[in-house]
Amino acid sequence: MNHGLIDFSHAKDDAEKIKQWDEYVKSHSEGSIYHLTAWQSVITKQFGHNSSYLYSLDDNQKINAVLPVVQLKSRLFGNYMVSVPYFNYGGALSGTSQLATELMNKAGEIAQQKNASHIEFRDTSSYEGDWGLREDKVVMLLDLPSESEILWKDIGTKVRAQIKRPQREPVSVKHGGLDLLDDYYKVFAQNMRDLGTPVYAKSFFKSILETFPDNAHIVCVYHNNKPAAVGFLLGYKDRMEIPWASALREFNRISVNMLLYWEVLKYSIEQGYAQFDFGRSTINAGTYRFKKQWGAKPCQCYWHYWLAEGQAVPKLNPDNPKYKLVIGIWQKLPVWLTKIIGPAIVKNLP
Repeated sequence: MNHGLIDFSHAKDDAEKIKQWDEYVKSHSEGSIYHLTAWQSVITKQFGHNSSYLYSLDDNQKINAVLPVVQLKSRLFGNYMVSVPYFNYGGALSGTSQLATELMNKAGEIAQQKNASHIEFRDTSSYEGDWGLREDKVVMLLDLPSESEILWKDIGTKVRAQIKRPQREPVSVKHGGLDLLDDYYKVFAQNMRDLGTPVYAKSFFKSILETFPDNAHIVCVYHNNKPAAVGFLLGYKDRMEIPWASALREFNRISVNMLLYWEVLKYSIEQGYAQFDFGRSTINAGTYRFKKQWGAKPCQCYWHYWLAEGQAVPKLNPDNPKYKLVIGIWQKLPVWLTKIIGPAIVKNLP
């Protein structure tokens, strides 16, 4: 296999390869927005992480497989690599499992050189071989109809009643981008504190909006002109995804989050998307049931692992019992403080 590694510090030399890479992602059936090379600059500028963008070439020197990998290194969480962090999708894109495996093995060689404990490949397909594997997560996908009126009928009486409940209140809805970032972040940061989760810096979302102006979109629901529920959307190809959504707990009693999701789904249909991605869940967990009520169906996640000698598949997630105490402490911190210290922590969480 002829392979290469894009050097983003020599963009002039690799400009053609960057163009080829993104065109390959666009043409591949499993290519996601997170496979695009533009994320390298977002992640490097916002978090300072090193990355390796591996590719292979066919006999005509055209890219026929790609694999983006990002290194996360800290004293608190260790030294490891992810394809790709912060999102649900990554892994190798190729025409054959053999090509994908070769790139994954090449990434393993790089991980050894960097003394990384493991690589996490966030795949949508299963690969044979001696890989560690997690299958405890699914993504919830909803095929969208051509008109929102059809979906309105399909979701049933109970869900429709929950959507109508906040509409009896003084609520309003806004769609936008950078103009809604402050309102979005106000709700998002408070919700993350309430969940006990370190928050991303506002600049991270700003960078996404600026880098992907045609893909990123914010929806805000207001109660008495106060932001109450927010969603951050990313659309690519025929799929709209909601990587982040938050609602203030004081508005749970009026189901403001149900109105948010209805507005998001309606917008996705109006924009011509064929599928909506509700994000990752554990089967039968609360978030799984919430997404299922809209008609979403589970699609299995296959997270493969390259493991250094003596290493086991990691369990770096909020459900790990050793993080329960830390989560409880975080929930008691003032929001302003979490905005200061949160970004330095969350940048090393996958």
